Amino acid sequence: MSAATSVGAPAPIPATWTTGSTTAIMTGTWRASLATHIKAPAPCHGACPVSGDIAEWIGLARARDFHASWQVLARHNPFPSIAGRICHHPCESACNRAGYDEALSICKLERFVGDQALAQGWSFEVPAVAQPGHVAIVGGGPSGLSAAFQLRRMGFAVTLYEAQAELGGLMRYGIPAYRLARDVLDGEIARIVAMGVKVHCGRRIDSADGLRALREQHDALYLALGAARNKRLPTLDYTKAWVCDGAAFLAAANGGKPLALGRRLLVIGGGSAALDAARSARRLGHEVTLMALEQQAQLPAQAEEVHEALEEGIALIDGARLDAVSAAGDSGLTLQCSRVLFVAGDQRGQFTLTPVAGSGFTIEADAIVTSIGQDPDLSLLGEGFASAGGLLLTDAQLATSAAGVFAGGDMTSMARFVTEAIGMGQRAAQAIARELRQRLGDASVSAADCSEALVPLAAISTFYHPRRERARTGLLDARERLASVVEVQLGLEIEQALAESERCFSCGTCIFCDNCVVYCPDMAVKRVDDGYTVLTDFCKGCGVCVKECPTGSMKMQEELR
Repeated sequence: MSAATSVGAPAPIPATWTTGSTTAIMTGTWRASLATHIKAPAPCHGACPVSGDIAEWIGLARARDFHASWQVLARHNPFPSIAGRICHHPCESACNRAGYDEALSICKLERFVGDQALAQGWSFEVPAVAQPGHVAIVGGGPSGLSAAFQLRRMGFAVTLYEAQAELGGLMRYGIPAYRLARDVLDGEIARIVAMGVKVHCGRRIDSADGLRALREQHDALYLALGAARNKRLPTLDYTKAWVCDGAAFLAAANGGKPLALGRRLLVIGGGSAALDAARSARRLGHEVTLMALEQQAQLPAQAEEVHEALEEGIALIDGARLDAVSAAGDSGLTLQCSRVLFVAGDQRGQFTLTPVAGSGFTIEADAIVTSIGQDPDLSLLGEGFASAGGLLLTDAQLATSAAGVFAGGDMTSMARFVTEAIGMGQRAAQAIARELRQRLGDASVSAADCSEALVPLAAISTFYHPRRERARTGLLDARERLASVVEVQLGLEIEQALAESERCFSCGTCIFCDNCVVYCPDMAVKRVDDGYTVLTDFCKGCGVCVKECPTGSMKMQEELR
């Protein structure tokens, strides 16, 4: 802002100048709005079931600081390797890059960072200071383990009760190893237990008396019992040896003790669990037909799962239902089926069916596996727990109607995804911590709040982001994957991961590129140690800095005078 040139001898000061510098000309008085630096949530953050700080951890990965990237990831989700394999990734549908070229491969990047942590043996710190309060968690699946992690990192004592012989819940007994390798599952669970979580496996808490005892022995209780009661088709007799629940089939297959059901198998259902049952059956040598009420494009399973299943030789009959079954002696079963028009309802699990007249057909099979959903068994809770629509009722803080008892996961929600359960465990842990601290008179604890709106694509200066293809990962050949239970989907190599991280817009997160300093025509933006400051004496509110921001981390704010 001086009259001197940057190179050579100083330029002569115009005779009309009396100050020798433009700093005395405070043009900020012309302004109607002020440029402001902000920290705003990216759309991927808003869609993430665990509210992950995605732009932040990807930025750290881009800088090759994978340890710090993992630490930011694990703040909200202690299972990045697991989530990077099985998450339904709504963050990618929300990604601003999807409106520019292709959505960022967030899920694969998460897997890459998580796998780095496992390979390097990184562990979570054991809290140095113990907080007063002991929490019991019933259920060692994703939601219960997530709550245990969050509570332990805050310093609370945690005891976890699991009915099965090993921790993991659905992740172990429902998801096959070809989607989630067991060393990955075991590694990420072990890190949580190593933080000092006391674990009691093989301890089934399935009575009101058992829950009452836990409530008396602990300061708070988190219920994460899942949904273990299988929905059943009224047209089938489940006492027959040729009818099997999908959950039972998967548990047996995943446990290495598959059920004997004959050569030809019909799997009924269209969700991920049905696809898992069908694909597991193919690996056991069955000829498999999958029947779903929905059309292929409507299936609740992820599109890549369906594509992989078809590659593996599973026959799909979509838009159809089973009407009746007749046994044909040694030759198996004759199944009477018909076509239907499926229309989804406003909420998950709600739909209407319209039969298609004259569309009947038959197929032959030896056995039927139904995987059409599961409900929680609330009868074991006893009195004092409110419910609605077959689910345990909780408030916004995941507290039940029973004092000191919180709940989450599949027993409280129809959002039947692993990462949704992880997110509920996180939110419940935060609510439990607030309650325990408030009991001790700490009224300062409150939920985090962000007043900024999600950053839209229009706020990103895409000039600074060349169009680039999304990273592609490979699959094992279908014949090779049918011959074993090794993982089907391959991860990113390091150079792929780094290239993909470069595609991130870092929406709402400043990357200190200095564009706001360089392009300001009034030199009204100044770099400071921890960021930038706008010099209000000189900012005229032209908005050039906002337009040139490549991350949408600036905005114009009206000034009322």
